[in-house]
Amino acid sequence: MQRGLPGKLAERTSMSSSTENPMSTGPWAEGVLDQLGQWDPNWAEACRAMSTNPWSSDVLPRRLVELVSLAVCVACTNLDRDGTRLHIRAALAAGATKDELLTVIKMASVMSIHSCSLGAPVLIGEAGADALAASKPAVATPACDKMKAIGQWNTAWDPFFQLDPEWTDQFMATGAAIYGSGVFTAKETELLSIAFDASFTHMYAPGTHRHIHNALAAGATVAEVMEVLKICVAQGIAACNLGVPILAEELARHGGWRLNWRWK
Repeated sequence: MQRGLPGKLAERTSMSSSTENPMSTGPWAEGVLDQLGQWDPNWAEACRAMSTNPWSSDVLPRRLVELVSLAVCVACTNLDRDGTRLHIRAALAAGATKDELLTVIKMASVMSIHSCSLGAPVLIGEAGADALAASKPAVATPACDKMKAIGQWNTAWDPFFQLDPEWTDQFMATGAAIYGSGVFTAKETELLSIAFDASFTHMYAPGTHRHIHNALAAGATVAEVMEVLKICVAQGIAACNLGVPILAEELARHGGWRLNWRWK
């Protein structure tokens, strides 16, 4: 049993650090839960149970739990370096391939298109006829044409297609190379896409709605979609991963372990 921890939390933390179950700490960085257990054991245990639930529920395979976690951390709206490393390592241990991990990273890169999804309609609305008059001339757009032909075109893309069809086609060619690679099943792709759009650093409602609809259509269960949302919430532990070690260092620097007494 680890020193300074209450029995139940010490037992669970010891189990978490065991080589037999190296990924059971979920989103927690090494040592953070330990430190929290010394400061506030009741809250630490409650938070541990909540945040590691997707890792113990078996609703999603461990490999997919880690890939979804990676999606939240590596998203271009988050860029959590430590979380990205943590979940790449755990995903590899759970059987994920290099191609799967690289595909998640690529998906994280192109979610920035929502800048145009948000801004292009506003630009057209504010500039009116001037916006369309300033649009780039019509050019061949084979990637966009293909997506329209197979029913994969999203009308939310129409405004920036109207403003710059050439660039939009370049973007769609980039996205098509990712989503058409076949690395993930349709269901897995949609579950990962939900994580990107519903993540606490993005919360893009139109995309979340679209990808939940598509995930259910691709065979995902309500429980599986909910599990993705739970993983998004669990990644809020990044605040503890960042703040707890800094707080511990600063308390020590100020000789401040005495400050703990005012919390008791």
